[in-house]
Amino acid sequence: METDINLSKIGRNSLVLLRILIGWHFLYEGVLKLYNPAWTSKAYLSSAELLRPLFQWLSSDAMIHLVDNLNIFSLMVVGLSLLLGLFERIGSVFGICLLLIYYIAHPALPGASQVGTEGSYWIINKNLIEATALFVLYHIPTGSYFGLNLLRKILLAPQTK
Repeated sequence: METDINLSKIGRNSLVLLRILIGWHFLYEGVLKLYNPAWTSKAYLSSAELLRPLFQWLSSDAMIHLVDNLNIFSLMVVGLSLLLGLFERIGSVFGICLLLIYYIAHPALPGASQVGTEGSYWIINKNLIEATALFVLYHIPTGSYFGLNLLRKILLAPQTK
């Protein structure tokens, strides 16, 4: 689906920069977790207050290894898709899903425990802000302005003489 949005060059470049920075953040988080053998999401998930039974199950000994590996893999794939501008709409959707899971596990609600979270400002936190930015990027084809989607479009375009 090609979105017909008339943006200035500065507007397009600003959104491309936003996509790249968010992609870097996702990729960095995934790589950091991959190369830290002590990292696990067990404490974060087991301390969740909303949907407690679900997050307790995800943090169980039977599931935590799979959950941790899926989290790392997902962070890295989303990061690469956004950084490279290739299938960035799909990457945006998966990124939104990850961020909303993180938010639901520890929402920034008054009285809710904020164990293991950062950047929480009464209802709004950094996960919700970044998910909203990805929602905007989902609707604007920044990969067709700068990224491998642009290169793919150029290479696959019918040659006219």
